[in-house]
Amino acid sequence: MSAGGFLLVAVLALPALGAAVVAAIPADRAARLVGTVVAALTLLAAVPLAAGDRGWFAWSGTAPAVRPWHQLDVSWVPALDLRFHLGVDGVSYPLVVLTALLTLLCCGYTLWRVPDGGGSGRALVALLLVVEVGILGTFLALDLVLFFLFFEVVLLPMYAVIAGWGGEGRRRAARKFALYTLFGSVLLLVGVYVVVAAAGTADIVALTGGGGLSRNTQLFAFTLLALAFAVKSPLWPLHTWLPDAHTQAPTVGSVVLAGVLLKMGTYGLIRVAVGVAPEGARWAAPVLGVLAVAAILVGALACLAQAELKRLIAYSSVGHMGFVLLGVATLTATGIQAALIGNIAHGVITGLLFFLAGAVKDRTHTGALAELSGLRETAPRLAGLLGFAAVASLGLPGLAGFWGEAFAVIAAVEVGGPLWTTLGVLAAVGGALTAAYFLRLLRQVTHNRPSPAVARLAPTLAGAEVAAWAPLVLLALAIGLAPVLVLGVAEAPVDALVEVLR
Repeated sequence: MSAGGFLLVAVLALPALGAAVVAAIPADRAARLVGTVVAALTLLAAVPLAAGDRGWFAWSGTAPAVRPWHQLDVSWVPALDLRFHLGVDGVSYPLVVLTALLTLLCCGYTLWRVPDGGGSGRALVALLLVVEVGILGTFLALDLVLFFLFFEVVLLPMYAVIAGWGGEGRRRAARKFALYTLFGSVLLLVGVYVVVAAAGTADIVALTGGGGLSRNTQLFAFTLLALAFAVKSPLWPLHTWLPDAHTQAPTVGSVVLAGVLLKMGTYGLIRVAVGVAPEGARWAAPVLGVLAVAAILVGALACLAQAELKRLIAYSSVGHMGFVLLGVATLTATGIQAALIGNIAHGVITGLLFFLAGAVKDRTHTGALAELSGLRETAPRLAGLLGFAAVASLGLPGLAGFWGEAFAVIAAVEVGGPLWTTLGVLAAVGGALTAAYFLRLLRQVTHNRPSPAVARLAPTLAGAEVAAWAPLVLLALAIGLAPVLVLGVAEAPVDALVEVLR
């Protein structure tokens, strides 16, 4: 096994073994500490995956469209010709690192505060590590069957996190999350079966570019796969499970859910749906573009009407994922690059927003915007960080949120024609509405006289909070000032993908 293959296995094996060890340790705090150490080791194993051969084969003749930096391909179930095929490239690597980082921050956060609920802290950390295995496996799988299995690993532990440590309506929100996800899973399973049965292989590398699939097969497969990934993202109008899940989930659950779990859907749309069924993608591109802009506008208008902090941030994700879908729908290098950096920026900024929203709710015991005025008077540090995260999310130039939204609009206009130009203009209007609802949020929460719930707050921040939030603040700045951190590693794979789409 090569060093790269060893790292790929380690990235999945460490949190899997760590979850089992954490669950077996009787002492709660010791178990949470072990889980945090395991999450740190996973991040340390993920970062060096960038070293190695950073190239994709150019598409020509029968040459494969995808060449991972590192891969591991071994027989798994010989009788069914199933293979344990893992790999990482410039599309998946930033998401792998983001997943490992957010899991580490969430596990470390539990050392300071365990959310109220019916479960212990060690059970929560063990579940977070299992969720990490599923998400990382989804980003690393280069076999469709393996991809599907990892995709499904996330469902039950995430359900347990919401139902066990969430708010008053947590069980209803968890059931809604599970039912929607199961619906998407059925569509994904059928789509995978259609592709594998028609192509005779589940290898994503061989399937990228169509893999010899007929046009009708690609149209049918893309429809199934796109709907399945739309549920997970979630994309309008299949988004209604998201606000409830975010509002009721504990802080660490919301961070993982928004930061990386939603990215399983957008990543799958790019890697699997578009890559495996390019003719289906070209056929459906106008519909995807219309749905993307509808998500941007509906999400923004819903945010303007929200009166609860976490629910507003949840609806903002619908709009941000709309910009990601718009970039993908253009099927251009600029658009797909915009989608990839938008994915990472959303994970960083929205993860920070949910950490801050959880801190506000933990201190004031309310999330109602009308009861949270005057935060800058009593807790200026917390108000300042909330302001930073809000302006980053609304797309202020120089911060991470700017690049994905701006270049998604540019990509739509570059495609040209009445439809795409109109979609680009409407998306830009949605960006302006995003600024409107975040500025409204800051006016209501940070300005005016302190409300009774805010007046009793202390101005200090806990050391654990600073440790959890600082990496996200720095990343939002770094990606905003140097987008090449994401775009640089993704340039070659995106060019190769666009080449097979022509």
